[in-house]
Amino acid sequence: MADYAKMYAILCAAASEALDMLPETAENAEGRRLLQSALYQAEEMYVAAEDEQAAE
Repeated sequence: MADYAKMYAILCAAASEALDMLPETAENAEGRRLLQSALYQAEEMYVAAEDEQAAE
């Protein structure tokens, strides 16, 4: 079975590191916003899924 928690952690860590490395310039603003938004959405989905599993 696929280890989705591990995949999620690897991907989010890489995206977070990329954000840290990406200079905060006007040229990068949209890319930074996109990455940050995706990280927040993924976190919300992951936490919601964990809450659903705990409730079962």
